Amino acid sequence: MLSFEIERCRNFFRSSPLHSTRRCAGSPCKVAGENPEVTSKRTKLQEDTHFRVLRLLQENPEMSQRELAAEVGVSVGGMHYVLNALIEKGLVKLGNFTAAEDKRRYAYILTPRGIAEKTSITKRFLERKIEEYDVLKAEIEVLRDELGVNATPKTSSSARSF
Repeated sequence: MLSFEIERCRNFFRSSPLHSTRRCAGSPCKVAGENPEVTSKRTKLQEDTHFRVLRLLQENPEMSQRELAAEVGVSVGGMHYVLNALIEKGLVKLGNFTAAEDKRRYAYILTPRGIAEKTSITKRFLERKIEEYDVLKAEIEVLRDELGVNATPKTSSSARSF
């Protein structure tokens, strides 16, 4: 989220009757959305979306916003917002797709900075997914112990045989 949008959001919530200066003084304001845990989750989701969009655009720059939205699982309006953010950050540039009959079609091309950022995001994404996998694997083991199932299945199909 852009800094001016964050500030606008904070100001909105601070002017809201839900906001209590006494309650929020000296600590992150929960009402204004400054909870670090929530911000962290939001940042991860936003980064995951950016990763998926950059990855799709690198493979197929001619994808329409509608196609990107369907692939990523967001609304077309949300995709418009994501693409504008990527363009503003200088990660994607907008070009006309000259081979198209419809000259209103655009190609979303990753810039060198966009390629570098995609690499960085990919690394963080992979680290996060491995961490999630390890946590899930540990939870599965606990559940198996609770059920008295000791054998670890060799294939995913045998994991469904409970």
